[in-house]
Formats: sequence, structure tokens, C-alpha cells
Amino acid sequence: MENISSKSVKKTKHPVKIMQFGEGNFLRAFIDWIVDSMNKKSNFNAGVVVVQPMPFGRVKELSEADGLYTLYLQGINNGKTVKTHQVIDCLEDFINPFTEYQKYLDYAKSEDLEFIISNTTEAGIAFDSSDTDFTKTPNSFPGKLLAFLKARYDYFKGDMTKGLEIIPCELIDHNGDTLKEILIELAQHNHMDASFIQWITDANRYYNTLVDRIVPGYPRNEDKELWNQLGYIDQNMVVGEIFHLWVIDGKTVKELEKKLPTQKANLNVLFVDSIKPYKERKVKILNGSHTCLVPVSYLAGIDTVRETIEDKQLKKYVLDFIFNEVVPTIRIPRDQMDSYANSVLERYGNPFVRHELMSIALNSVTKYKTRILPTVLQNLEDLNHFPDHALFSLAALMVFYRGKRGEEDIKLADDAWALEMFNELWSKFDGSKDSCKAIASHVLSLKSHWEVDLTKFDGVLDYVTECLYEITSSSMREALEKMVK
Repeated sequence: MENISSKSVKKTKHPVKIMQFGEGNFLRAFIDWIVDSMNKKSNFNAGVVVVQPMPFGRVKELSEADGLYTLYLQGINNGKTVKTHQVIDCLEDFINPFTEYQKYLDYAKSEDLEFIISNTTEAGIAFDSSDTDFTKTPNSFPGKLLAFLKARYDYFKGDMTKGLEIIPCELIDHNGDTLKEILIELAQHNHMDASFIQWITDANRYYNTLVDRIVPGYPRNEDKELWNQLGYIDQNMVVGEIFHLWVIDGKTVKELEKKLPTQKANLNVLFVDSIKPYKERKVKILNGSHTCLVPVSYLAGIDTVRETIEDKQLKKYVLDFIFNEVVPTIRIPRDQMDSYANSVLERYGNPFVRHELMSIALNSVTKYKTRILPTVLQNLEDLNHFPDHALFSLAALMVFYRGKRGEEDIKLADDAWALEMFNELWSKFDGSKDSCKAIASHVLSLKSHWEVDLTKFDGVLDYVTECLYEITSSSMREALEKMVK
């Protein structure tokens, strides 16, 4: 069997209209699928040049496959089980800017180029004061983009019509606005011309986005079986769920809507005045319930999201967290909230996706702060409701960071300070309730992280202490039964 290539699979040539920073599973299962769908179902006719944002990545492998790869979309859609696959053929060129910097900058001269799209992880949109030498590849994503925009500005002599539609997809608040601010700050830091900074600001258009699709990635456990079915080897295959949502806002979002024929392609892309309520809904319900269930389910002996939803006790825990603690905090009509929440549960039960809890567990201490803590505070401060499910999850998280599931070691992955803190706390643990209280008190009062002392709220320290004691002295399931009502 041969590797997938334009020799074995037909490839349609498209002019490069999109520069994409990032080549990971999510972009290929979401953005590139959207582009491919618009190409095939409308007259979009857009190709993508993929820029590898880090020194390591997959552009070499994608280039060797002529930009072709197979995307499997599978799950439950309106109560029906669906499994489809298609070859994505919109990737036209590939650049590793660390070895092909001039090729990268040469794309700034393109008359066809219209869009910049990125997903360089949450840490990607950040100011890096060391980005001062633009004769070589800058370290940060904003640095690389600034070098590119400067090259475009110079080539087109400041032509205001040569600006780009800049659409970041990193999972941070106000991602487009933040990227714009950092580009301006970095240009000022490097004493660049005021006219160029004005061009960055006014000629280019920046959008805030929300992206939503679960992408488990490469089907490692069944790749050879799939190769046999396809008739070719594809080491860039990617699996995603059926559900997708892309929400975009910005000052010129209506103009962008005219340029992206998403409706003709029957895509769930929303061009809105404000992304805020959609962001809050997604982060609190989908991401929040993920983070909430991980330590509870994993310490109860469960390994995947689907198994959690198939477990009667754990499903009830997740349902009650979503509908009793999260939904009341979001200002969207209740019927819309319930509909979205139920779609999330349908996605969790996807029979084709093995979404490992440990893949969600990465950086859980920060994830709890961004995804669940706002729900906790709103319940305590605004709703006069004690969020026992969310706080039980925090206690379970503390136990999770003990690094043991029975006799099995848990491969913890988080910031060094968090790992060191929990290692120190658990090294002093003697099994007593006082010992549990010492751990709970230290973590809850960590104002440097939470930005609030959680021990100041009535009942929180005592409740989390009891949860810790029950989990460590009995079992997760017994503690869940006793502590969460």
C-alpha cells in the first residue's frame, strides 16, 4: 500500500487565500474542514498555506502527502448515529519559518491572500519582549505575524486595501482584540514607524472567535484497519465529532460574513454582535463539565468521557452540576441553555470517540480556575446557592494531584509550582481529618492563583475538608454518595 498523495487521490488546485498558523489536529478537523466544505459546496475556491508556529511540527509530513489527509467525522446527530469520512484537499503549501523564513515572508507579496487564521494554543498570543531582530524568525506567534505584516506593508507601500482578515482561534477571551493589542505593543517596542502601526490598526480587520468541536485526533488504535479500508496509508488522519460551532464577532463581522460562504455550505458558523454569552456557555458547560468530571470519574475507576455518561452515578453527578449549578449563572434563555446542555451530553455519549480523561487532565489547576471557579463564585455570591458538585470536584482534584489511583501512578502534567505544592502537601498527609483540613485550607486560600480566598465563604473549607476525608478514607464512589446531594 502506498502513502496518500495526489497520485492516489484526486486533488483540486486552489489559489492560496488563507495563511494558517498551526497544523495540529484541531485546525485540520475544524478550520480546514470548513474551508474544504466551502470549496466543495460553494464557489469559495480557497487554498491554505500552513505555517508551523514551533520548530517541531507536522508540515513536513503534510507536504509529503501533498496536503491530503482523511478526516473522520462520527457521532450522534439528532439522535442518529453517523460515521463519515472525506479527504481534505485545501492545503496547498507548507512552511517551516525556522528553516524557510524568506519563503514565509515572500507570501506577504501575495495578491490572492485574504485571511490569517491561527490556533497556536492559549499561550500563543503573548507579548515577547525578546522579539526584536526581524532578520530571523521571531520566537512568538505575534512576532512572526508582525514580521509578515511589515513585509506586506513595505511591499505594497502602505496600501490600505492590502490589509487582511485576521481570525485567531486560540481559546482565550477577546482573542482578536488581544492579538491586535500585542501587535501594536510589539511594533512600538521595536520603534517601528507610526504609519506602519496605523496600517496594522486600520488596514487589517481583527475578529474574536469561539470554536467548538471535540477532536480526539489520530485514530491510533485502529489506524491500520482504516488504511486497509481506504486503500492507502495516511499518517495524518484525524477524527472529530459531528458537532461543530464557530462564533465570530468584530466591528466588520458583517463584511466578513459576505466573504465566507458558510450558509451555502450548511455550516454552523455564527457572525454575531457579541461573542460573550456564547463563550460563557461553551466554557462553563462543555469545558467546565469536562474539568469537573475528570478527577471524580478517573478516581472512580473510569478512563473516558463516554464511560462517565454511561455510569448511572457519575452521569447524575454531571447532570446535576450542569443544570443546577452552571445553567442558572448564564444569561441566555433557559430553553436555549437546556438545548445546548443536552447537545453536550449527546456529544459525550459519542460511541466513536474515545475521549481519554487523562487527555483533558492537562493543567487542571488552571482549568479549574478558568472553567469552574466563575460558576462557584456566582453561586456563592449572587445565587445564594452552595455549589456542592463544583466544590466536590475541587476536593477530588486535590486528591487527583496526590498522583495515585490505587496502586497506579497518575502521570500528572501541570505547571511546576502546582506539582511542587501538591507534592509537598501530600508528603505530610497522615490520613487524619486535621491533615485533610491543612491541605484544603492551603489550596482554598491560594489567593495568588484563585485571586480570591475561598476559605472566606461560609461552609466551603469545612465541606471541602469533609470531601477530602471521605475520598481518602473510603472511596470516590462512597464519598460521592455521601457528600453530593
